[in-house]
Amino acid sequence: MSKSTVSKEQVKAFVDTKTLALVGASRNGKKFGNTLLKELRAKGYTVYPVHHEAQEIDGVRCYPTLAELPEKVGGVVLAVKPSASEQLLHAVREAGISRVWLQQGAESEQAIQYCERNGMDVVHGHCLLMFADPVNSVHRVHRWFANIFGKLPA
Repeated sequence: MSKSTVSKEQVKAFVDTKTLALVGASRNGKKFGNTLLKELRAKGYTVYPVHHEAQEIDGVRCYPTLAELPEKVGGVVLAVKPSASEQLLHAVREAGISRVWLQQGAESEQAIQYCERNGMDVVHGHCLLMFADPVNSVHRVHRWFANIFGKLPA
């Protein structure tokens, strides 16, 4: 994966952004994107799920594209396959969104490089739920281990 590093400042800037778009929640509720949607909303974030077919996921209205969001968001979380992330980043840029969190499993070298070439602040290689306060349950344990082994952003 990318040799580019993620800084504490990048992570902080993203988690301090309380209005986010999320791509990767599913209608059947079995994707990690659904966990992100539920957890981030419980932490006080305004989250706009983007889904090209669903009208609603977990009781939250969906938007077919990033361009159709009801307000400007401070960042987008991509919790999709790497190939989908690569395709979505063009729409992210066109929507004027400059902060991107590539959830673990959504990143690729091409996606990271695209963000960097286009002046987008990209966080990758980390789970957002390890940083969005309050950090609960298993994510608290993951963060503790990551800290012990020096795997947190520098």
